[in-house]
Amino acid sequence: MFLDRLGSGEDSLEYTDGFDTAAGYAKDALDLMAESSVSHTPRNFALWYAHVSGREPKPSEALEALVKDNALTDDDAAAVYETFFGKEEAAAEVQRTSEQIETAVSEVLTFLIEANAGAETYGQSLESNLGQMATADSMDSLRNAIETLVFDTKKMATQNELLHNRLENSTQEIQTLQEHLEDVRHESLTDALTNIPNRKAFDMNLRQEAMNAMESGEDLCLLICDIDHFKKFNDSYGHQIGDQVLKLAGMILTQNVKGQDTAARYGGEEFGIILPNTPLDAACNVANKVREAVASKRIRKKSTGEDYGAITMSIGVALFRGGESLSELIQRADKGLYQAKDNGRNCVVSETELPEASDSA
Repeated sequence: MFLDRLGSGEDSLEYTDGFDTAAGYAKDALDLMAESSVSHTPRNFALWYAHVSGREPKPSEALEALVKDNALTDDDAAAVYETFFGKEEAAAEVQRTSEQIETAVSEVLTFLIEANAGAETYGQSLESNLGQMATADSMDSLRNAIETLVFDTKKMATQNELLHNRLENSTQEIQTLQEHLEDVRHESLTDALTNIPNRKAFDMNLRQEAMNAMESGEDLCLLICDIDHFKKFNDSYGHQIGDQVLKLAGMILTQNVKGQDTAARYGGEEFGIILPNTPLDAACNVANKVREAVASKRIRKKSTGEDYGAITMSIGVALFRGGESLSELIQRADKGLYQAKDNGRNCVVSETELPEASDSA
């Protein structure tokens, strides 16, 4: 058999295909890449090979939606690859835990096979001894048949108890492993400091919501938020206080979103808020609500009561346009954020307030 290794290092995908099959998939993958005008990188090839082979339905759906709306860029392809195939420490732990679950399930199946064999043997013994009891021509023959039946029954009861204990232990082990698997998945998508979704979760959710918006025709808005003068605050009072500021900001953002909305740490002192099914004016209202909530808080040291003052946040707001790349959406929200900084900070700027928006009006 021919082993195709797609990608490299820890990010590789492995499929075992016949040589002719692999060659056919490779040709189809390269043809589609050419049609979509994406670069012929190892990762892109790995992604399209998986797509044309039909093995990976979810990334295939993501690719098809982007290609259909002419929104596919190299950045988009890289993000799809990272979302579905990126190998990190958490992914390795998921693999290890999955293997442990598979082993535990195999043990359960082995127990059941053994139990079935034991039940079959006991059934044969029961049938044989009952037959001997029915045809016994002396008390000794009857006594022997009964003693054998009692012995086999006790043996079967012992085996059943052992099976029960094994199954109970295996069930608990599988449940523990499943919980661990969910914990690993959650940790891989959660920012360790603020305990809100991290950049990876942000990218995944934004991509999914963009596809949903293109399919449904509903509005999708993005907020990019930045804590004003954070570096100065951090330098003046130390990183521990700076960390407390980031935690507070994350908590406030989480408290001010609901339902399908996602508040995530975008990077450093920047945060992103994804607002599905939300028109631009409503998104600006959410942004101002967040901004006012942040400005209303004061940072104090619990042990001494020392007041470090208030923090403020500048926010840019953009509306997703069906067919555009997500980098364009993020860029407009970023421009709104920079404009908010130029306007004096502690304010919200919509994409409609940007200079280029006035020029195109």
